[in-house]
Amino acid sequence: MTLVSVSKLKPTPPLPSSAPLPPPLSSITPLLQLCSIPALLCPFFILLFSHSQSRYHFPPFPLPSPSPPLTPWLSVHHPQNYTSILLSRWLASSPCNNSLTSEISLPFTPITLPSSEITTLSFRALDEAGNPQCLGGDYFETDLSNPNWKSRPPVTDHGNGTYSVLLQVGTGFTGEFNFTITLLFRHFQGLKFSSVRFKYRKELRNIPIRFVKTNVSLPEIQTCKKEDFERGAWTGRWTRLTEDHKDCEVDEQGRYRCLVPDFPCAKPWCEGPLGLLESNGWVYSAHCSFKIFTQESAWKCLDKKWLFFWGDSNHVDTIRNLLNFVLGLEEIKTVPRRFDRNFTSNNGLWSVRITSVFNGHWNETKNYLGVDSLKNEEFRRYLRSYFLGDSVPDVAVFNSGLHDGVHFLSLRMFAQSAERATNFWDEVMREIEVRGKRRPRVFYRTTIATAGYARDLAYNPSKMEAFNGIMVDKMREKGLLGGGGGLVDQFDMSFPWHFDNRCSDGVHYGRAPAKEKWRDGEIGHQYFVDLMLVHVLLNAICNE
Repeated sequence: MTLVSVSKLKPTPPLPSSAPLPPPLSSITPLLQLCSIPALLCPFFILLFSHSQSRYHFPPFPLPSPSPPLTPWLSVHHPQNYTSILLSRWLASSPCNNSLTSEISLPFTPITLPSSEITTLSFRALDEAGNPQCLGGDYFETDLSNPNWKSRPPVTDHGNGTYSVLLQVGTGFTGEFNFTITLLFRHFQGLKFSSVRFKYRKELRNIPIRFVKTNVSLPEIQTCKKEDFERGAWTGRWTRLTEDHKDCEVDEQGRYRCLVPDFPCAKPWCEGPLGLLESNGWVYSAHCSFKIFTQESAWKCLDKKWLFFWGDSNHVDTIRNLLNFVLGLEEIKTVPRRFDRNFTSNNGLWSVRITSVFNGHWNETKNYLGVDSLKNEEFRRYLRSYFLGDSVPDVAVFNSGLHDGVHFLSLRMFAQSAERATNFWDEVMREIEVRGKRRPRVFYRTTIATAGYARDLAYNPSKMEAFNGIMVDKMREKGLLGGGGGLVDQFDMSFPWHFDNRCSDGVHYGRAPAKEKWRDGEIGHQYFVDLMLVHVLLNAICNE
C-alpha cells in the first residue's frame, strides 16, 4: 500500500522577461493636471503620451502575449505519523474485508492526455462478482513508459476501496506511451510473513496513452542542493537522452560502453558526462537532477573524508562500484561484508576512509536478522566503537535492508524493532555531541524494489515500501536525518526496472559486470541502476 499526499502547490508564473517598466510618475504629472477632459478618456491620453517618450521603450500595439503558464512537477510527500496510519489501516475491520479484489473500474480504452500537466485517474477496486470494495490495502504496481521515458505513477489508497493515480511526462515528451497497472497483492497480503502464498500478480490494465504538446510548461529542474535531500519520499523518472535507440552490445568485460565516456548530459536531466553511467543514455532525476562525477571530481569531494555504511549486501555492491567505476580502483574486484579501510587515488594525491558493516546479521557470515541484529550486545559495542575516538565518520549511510522482510513475523514487530534501532543510533549521535564532536551527517538509503521472481517473496516491494516508510518515520522523529543529512530513495530509483531481471538478479542491482549467462537467459546484465545510485550518494555527500 502506498500512502502519499499529493503536493498541490503551484508556483506563481514569472512576468514576461520583455515586460517594460512603467514611466516615472513625474513625467505623467503634467497630464494629470490637464485631465479636465472626461475621466474615462484620461488613461488613454496618458498611455499615448508615455508611448511617445522613446526612452521608456514601450512596445507597439498589440502588447506581447504572456509566457506559457507553468504547472508544477508531480510530487509526493512522506506523511507525518506514517507508521500509525499504516498500522490502523492494516488492522481495520469492515464488512467487506473478506472479499478480495480481482478487478478495477478503470476503462480499457486508449486515451490522449496533455504533456506536462498532471492528470488524475480514479478507480474503484472490484471483487470477483464485480461488487465495489469498501476497504483499501491493495498493492498496485504502475508503469508509464516509452523508449525515452520510464516512471512509476504514484497511487493513492484512500482507504475505502477507491484509488487514484497521477500521470505526468516532462515538457517535450510526446507521442505513444504504455500505462500498465498490475495488482501484485490484495488487502495487505504482501505484508504477511509468508507472502508468496498470497501473490496475485495480475496485469489488470495495459492502456495506450498518447501525450500531446500543450502551451503549458514545467519549471526547469535544478541540480540537487543540500536541502533537496530533506524530502521524505521521491517521485522521479528515468529519461533517455540519446536519439540512437539501437541495442547496446555487451563487451568482453561484461560492460555496456556504447557511449563515449564524455558523452554529455542534457540539461535539465543531469549534469556532467552521461557516458560514465554505461546506461546507453538512461539517467534518473527526481525533484532535482544529479551531477555525474568524473574520477577527479569524485576524489576531490571525498578526499580525507570518512564514510560509514550500515546496511544490507546492496551496500557491498554499491561500495565496490564506487571504487571501480568512479574512483578508478579497478583492481579491487570485491569488498567484504564488514571492513574498515583507507583507499588512495592512483595518482597518490587523495584518500578516503570507508567503513562498512553488514546489518543482515550480527555475524557477517549469516543472514535474515535485519535490524534485530542490534539485539546482540557485542554487535552494538562493535558499532559504537567507530564513534568513540578522537575522530568520527563525516557521513553515515544507513539502510534497514531486505533481511527484515524475511525475519519479521508482522508489521507491528518491525515497527517496534525500527524504534529500537533508531533509539540506538540516536544515543550514539548524542554521545558524540556530548564529547564536543561534530556528529556525522546521516543519510537513509531506502531498500530496493526487488525484481522479477523476487516480487512475490518475503521481501516483496509491498513489504519493503512499508518498511522503508516506517524506518524513515522513526529516523525523522529522532532528528537523525537533519543537520545536512536526509534521504536517498533507491526504492523509487529501482522501481521502474523491477518488473524483470534485466537490471537485477532479483535482490541486487549492482552485481559486478560479467559476460556470462544471466538469470533472464541473456549474456551479460545491466548494472547502471546501482551506478546511478553511486552518483546520487556522491551528490548527497558532496553538498555540504
